[in-house]
Amino acid sequence: MPEEKRKQTLERLRGLSDAELATELKNLRARLYNLRRDHVSRQLENTAAIPHTKREIARVLTLISERSKAAAAAKAAAEKREE
Repeated sequence: MPEEKRKQTLERLRGLSDAELATELKNLRARLYNLRRDHVSRQLENTAAIPHTKREIARVLTLISERSKAAAAAKAAAEKREE
């Protein structure tokens, strides 16, 4: 079951544009800040939400990195063909 949910999340994230991924990253970082603040003030009931949010941030950063590396490789290949 968790494997299916993770796949659905990845499919949803892969369908987002670069700008939407940046917005998603901003929202996740704000959520993590709020979770940490609530945890320190002893108001957080679900402490598992902190590592879950960290993993979501890592997934988004990984997708952003993959896309930038793919774009750089495509640019290098195009320049090589021009020579």
